[in-house]
Amino acid sequence: MVRGCQNHQEPEQRSKENKLKPMKQPALIPIVLMLTALTGCRTTGPEKMGNLHQELDSASFYLPNAEPSRVVSVATNGVAAAQVLVQTQRVAVKEGGPKETVEKFGEVYAFSPNFFAVHRDEPTRIRFWNLQPDDNHGFMLLSPSSQVLMNSPLPPLQETAWVFTFHQEGLFRFACSMHPNAMFGQILVLPPATPGK
Repeated sequence: MVRGCQNHQEPEQRSKENKLKPMKQPALIPIVLMLTALTGCRTTGPEKMGNLHQELDSASFYLPNAEPSRVVSVATNGVAAAQVLVQTQRVAVKEGGPKETVEKFGEVYAFSPNFFAVHRDEPTRIRFWNLQPDDNHGFMLLSPSSQVLMNSPLPPLQETAWVFTFHQEGLFRFACSMHPNAMFGQILVLPPATPGK
């Protein structure tokens, strides 16, 4: 009688198979740990310092089209019921260090704030200030299901603003499309605001 996932080999056959399998896995663990310690477990090289010299591909930037507009509408102008200001912040850069951090990780930036909440169906103007004189940044918005909804440049020393109307509640993520490993954040979309409260 067959039940679940039981192995239906005779006991003698199972014991022969177990004897034939060499036990080398425990020997691999010290080797993997040693290699990890030697390499520092780095997956990418340091970020290049300053990116103004890089040509930006305008085809890689876009606002939500028909399908993503069901999740969020984005306009360059319009009346907004709420506002949020997001700034780019230098964490470690070649001009101000710390030198060791820049050498190991490259220049590091962050969005500030990197978390904020808005209400569903409430037009909200989100303003981005790129405070760096020598670095382009980008704003890439991802849906709760990780679909990229938009990607737009944030040029140096400029304000870029849009009016967002989120049509779906949930936790949306955003990242700098040029520094995605360090610059990221979240937008929590709450139920519609109740008038008078």
